[in-house]
Amino acid sequence: MRARPGRAAIFEQFAADGITYMFGNPGTVEQGFLDEATNSRLSYVLALQEAAAVGIADGYARASQRPALVQLHSGVGLGNGIGMLYQAKRGGSPLVVLVGEAGVKYDAMDGQMAADLVAMAEPVVKYATRVVDPASTLRVLRRAVKIAMTPPRGPVMVVVPADVLDQETSEPAVPTSIPDTRVAPSAESLREAARLLSSARRPLILMGDGVAVSGAQQELTAVAERLGAPVWGVNSSEVNFDALHPLFGGQLGHMFGADSARVVGDADGVLIVGTYVFPEVFPSLTSPFSSDARIVHIDLDAYEIAKNFPVDLGIVADPRLALAGLADALGPRTPRPGLEAARAGTAAPAADDSLMDRFVRAVAERSPADLVVFDEALTASGPLARHLPPRVPGRFFQTRGGSLGVGIPGAIGIKLAHPELPVIGFTGDGGSMYTFQALWTAAREGVAAKFVICNNGRYRLLDLNIEQYWRELGITPHDPPAAFDLTRPEIGFTELAASLGVPGRRVDKPDEVEAAVEAMWAHDGPYLIDLAVS
Repeated sequence: MRARPGRAAIFEQFAADGITYMFGNPGTVEQGFLDEATNSRLSYVLALQEAAAVGIADGYARASQRPALVQLHSGVGLGNGIGMLYQAKRGGSPLVVLVGEAGVKYDAMDGQMAADLVAMAEPVVKYATRVVDPASTLRVLRRAVKIAMTPPRGPVMVVVPADVLDQETSEPAVPTSIPDTRVAPSAESLREAARLLSSARRPLILMGDGVAVSGAQQELTAVAERLGAPVWGVNSSEVNFDALHPLFGGQLGHMFGADSARVVGDADGVLIVGTYVFPEVFPSLTSPFSSDARIVHIDLDAYEIAKNFPVDLGIVADPRLALAGLADALGPRTPRPGLEAARAGTAAPAADDSLMDRFVRAVAERSPADLVVFDEALTASGPLARHLPPRVPGRFFQTRGGSLGVGIPGAIGIKLAHPELPVIGFTGDGGSMYTFQALWTAAREGVAAKFVICNNGRYRLLDLNIEQYWRELGITPHDPPAAFDLTRPEIGFTELAASLGVPGRRVDKPDEVEAAVEAMWAHDGPYLIDLAVS
């Protein structure tokens, strides 16, 4: 293989792996390889802040199921992106993050922007490393892609010193080898799982995004119907189970363990699949499961099985193959009391008279059938569940990992991954301001996603959480902290969006809804709605 500088060879490697986008914000120590990017077929998607770059890459990776390439600038850029990297780690997004630095030869100088970048990144990525040998540059990049794409997927960070990339390498650029992890459980394990679960009178299924990654939605439905078991989402931010199926129970909370305990405490047979338990900010320190519950946990991530609470049977296997085998082991589908009761008790969620409800209903009525929704509406998400329920895989994505600000960049990333599909992202007024500048990227790149700001003038989730805090400590309710208020001064979202190249309109009256939705879809490009919600 001919020798060429590492800064040129890396683009050959990206091409070999079919990577067509790099999301980033440039800096001086990356100028050498960014200059080489102009000679490649890779498109550099510029963001005005690193959190926005990582958020766009996260949406792209989720929608494409492919590795997303991110470029960050040294310690300061990595620091700005860390919150979104945590989101990607918790959500299992396969990001490959290149972080530039001045060079290995400057290690002893403790110069400007010097930092231990690997140590900075390790808590928020799946794997972090640094290239120190020019002859191993492409080897390290292939390793990063492999680790990012191997379940449990997650972000990987590679430090690329400028002086290493400036040296020549003769490494060939070849496609990364990604191992097949579709491991099937043994027949004995499946029989034991079927025995433990089929004897339950009050079965329950807890599902997560490992189901979507595996493409196991149909297999999960078959198992649920055979057991007559309600299915609840745990760290479930994609379409893992049809939200209109009579056995869909809903989503467990992400804040307090007591909320999950109320759902799972009565079950005597529990199947956990494709998730960890429990992803709450304040989890229960004691097992929320009944003492007589028989628990089966299926996941490709052995670390998460029985991590916090014992299980009767842990199976490290691909969810799709495991659920297919479990359905067979449970026997032919027969009517189950749980399923029939669920069907009898199922009713469409009641609509309300709020502006949010009317707006989402209009979106549902006036949008293409293949609409993709990114939901970061948080406290305003109820109408989305009523009128745009997640049913079709790849058509619904929700915030995960606890980071605010994913709604706008996430929708942009999804639209870049699937430009042929209509995409709309819902976010809050507070959350949107974390990454509002991502709209500039949408305008610059001509990304025709649509964006809705659910504007209540507050960090409303904090209002709800502090009310529970008061109840738990017996504190008399009173006005929430002034720090939760966003109305002094009010934010002009449409004006701000216009300054970034994205037109839009304010909607604060019911009779403005239909015209706003029509204008949004009629516009050939990104468009923003500032929606007043209570």
